[in-house]
Amino acid sequence: MSNALQSVIKAIDELDFDNINNVVQICLDEGISPLSIIQDGICKGLDIVGEKFNTGEYFLADLVMAGEIVNEVMPNLKARMNSSDAVQKGKVVMATVKGDIHEIGKNIVCMLLDANGFEVIDLGIDVPAERIVNTVKEKKASFIGLSCLLSTMVGSIGEVVESLKREGLREKVRVFIGGACTSEQLKDEMGADVYSATAVDAVRTMEKMCGAMT
Repeated sequence: MSNALQSVIKAIDELDFDNINNVVQICLDEGISPLSIIQDGICKGLDIVGEKFNTGEYFLADLVMAGEIVNEVMPNLKARMNSSDAVQKGKVVMATVKGDIHEIGKNIVCMLLDANGFEVIDLGIDVPAERIVNTVKEKKASFIGLSCLLSTMVGSIGEVVESLKREGLREKVRVFIGGACTSEQLKDEMGADVYSATAVDAVRTMEKMCGAMT
């Protein structure tokens, strides 16, 4: 691996917002493709940050900072990519469920999915089941990611699952849940497919499912 790509990994690992544009530009000047910078630099840096978060070395604020660093450079890289490079792994509809207005965790998952080659349709916060399912139909998405932090709103997860069933889409879409009040038990109770304790876990599981579906 080139020193330039290693510098990208290091900048993200060390949460070096001030230097990320410089090291990415060095990669571009050396002829490294935007896709390689994303896959071999940014994503690997995010993997390290995710591991540090999982082990308790980094905290939520650090994960947010990593997301801001990536958001700083992704528009420039995407603008330089050929349409043939921008192959998406799958379409994901993301939303914070109806009645809940928290979005930090959801936004981090969206950022990680985007950096890892997924097409993300972020519907925002307080999103009713009908809108989520209609978007799945319109975009032909394979995944739904639902964020829920308020225990009083967990029923909204079940509403999405039931709505998918009514529309005949349940067997075609995998439903992920995450957030402070979610758990494996809640996943089973609500009829979802996957509970992810962290943003990194969600992305890794989605990637595995994409591989199994191809």
